[in-house]
Amino acid sequence: MTLVRELKSWQEVGDRVYVRRHESYDMNVGLVVGDGHCLVFDTRMSHREAADLIEAIRGITASPWTVVNSHAHFDHYFGNALFRPAEIWGHARCAEEIELYGAEQRSKVAGFVPVDRRQEVEEVEIDPPDHTFTTAATLDIGGRIVHLRHFGLGHSSNDIVAHIPDAGVVFAGDLVEQGAPPAFGDSYPLDWPDTTARMLNEMREPVYVPGHGAVVDRDFVVGQHGDLVTVADLARRAHVEGLRDLIHAFPYSEEVTRQAIERAFLQLDALQA
Repeated sequence: MTLVRELKSWQEVGDRVYVRRHESYDMNVGLVVGDGHCLVFDTRMSHREAADLIEAIRGITASPWTVVNSHAHFDHYFGNALFRPAEIWGHARCAEEIELYGAEQRSKVAGFVPVDRRQEVEEVEIDPPDHTFTTAATLDIGGRIVHLRHFGLGHSSNDIVAHIPDAGVVFAGDLVEQGAPPAFGDSYPLDWPDTTARMLNEMREPVYVPGHGAVVDRDFVVGQHGDLVTVADLARRAHVEGLRDLIHAFPYSEEVTRQAIERAFLQLDALQA
């Protein structure tokens, strides 16, 4: 088996709280180190990438781990099996969606990755979280408290965030993205602004780690929330007035806007049905 080796180092963003940003999907993985235990936030998009991650974690700590999946998108959980027999936590809908659609997701990903990575995806064992919650859970990670919260629909139906209060850090998953527009593929654009607002209101920390891109501060998240509000408001108008005269008012490219509009219109049509 060829090991996918990343030359990225850990960035300490709080006391014994680390982020590793990867070239693959510009994705962030989090590591929280306590006394004799650690927490791993997301496991990357293949067993080979997970093996690279494990090697990097062992450069920081030899402690056993608990794993958290931020949501049920392939790049955040395909590496799960390599972290067993540890507990893997996620939202209840995250586990359900992985159980129902994980194999289908693996097949789709194998179809669009470069040919030389197809086997790497096909060998992934689908392994959903075995510890779930719907609103909130609190973990003791070697004497450190980590709060897991689901604030509502947003980037997906099952986004959760991890709050490490003694370090002033929030792992926001794909509710926040830096370096690229938010991904609206199976999102809930009408709910996403309120979900982000609830996170900001409850977790008033200085450091936010997005699912992808550079670590950001609270002001960045507030700004992205404003863009999401604009998208939701314009989508409601476009549903009535038509998109042609409004599309240039959206804060994102036309391609991203049309994806957001498609998802928003599905929500609006469902409300009117």
